[in-house]
Amino acid sequence: MDRALFDAVQQKLSDQWTNRTTMRNASDHLLTGLLFDDAGHRMVPTHATKAGIRYRYYVSLPHLYGESKTAIVGSVSRVPAAEIEDVIAKSLNDHLVAEKEKPNSSIAQGGDRRTVLEQVARIDVHQDRLTILWKPADAEEASDPADGRTLSVPWQKPPSRKSRQILIPNGVPQNEVRPTRIERRARLVSAIARGRRWLDEIVSGSDTDINQIAARQKCSVRQVNMTISLAFLAPDLVKAAVEGRLPRGIGVERLRDPPTEWSRQFEALGLNPQ
Repeated sequence: MDRALFDAVQQKLSDQWTNRTTMRNASDHLLTGLLFDDAGHRMVPTHATKAGIRYRYYVSLPHLYGESKTAIVGSVSRVPAAEIEDVIAKSLNDHLVAEKEKPNSSIAQGGDRRTVLEQVARIDVHQDRLTILWKPADAEEASDPADGRTLSVPWQKPPSRKSRQILIPNGVPQNEVRPTRIERRARLVSAIARGRRWLDEIVSGSDTDINQIAARQKCSVRQVNMTISLAFLAPDLVKAAVEGRLPRGIGVERLRDPPTEWSRQFEALGLNPQ
């Protein structure tokens, strides 16, 4: 496709998308119409819903319309809306405070943020920075936005997935630590859940003692006791087990019958809780 024709089509699609979404997103997308990727494509507001939670984004048009493989695209195709809005708002506030144009709390509220953003002509999103282009001081005399001032803000796109670091045993190099196997993790998490359920049964009175649980489960009283002891694990240990961050070798057998104090549980396992 000819470059001029592609730009014209992109602009038309952008206008159509902006018209459809401006009213719908006016209340929660501060940067509508201002964001562009570093290839010059407009970034428009969109959202995704996961597990009933609505997440807001800004997406470049080629990526949105599935043209990423055929069009010249920028280095960043999608950014989380809340994060980039906060960075822009704070940067503008700090800049205006430095110039003594606004008080320090000038954009603390959403309405004030919009007022300040009225002075911005364009924001280009690069992989390592945001370039904010101010509108010219005299808009009537300078119709070209390039006549305005620019503000460069260091920035990195937040990772799409948060890293989950394995709990490191004391005295062992990080590169020598491997995560627990998937099947052992599933067995451990299932045992913790079973121990908590049996403890709840005893506390609630649905089962009067451990002997009843052992008879029902056709196992020994000792096994019931050891499983219930998993209900007293430190929350951080349980979270690490669920997320697969425990090092290989720490499973049900190592975690049964833990010390009462949560801090001592990490010591007994030789783990660094940080």
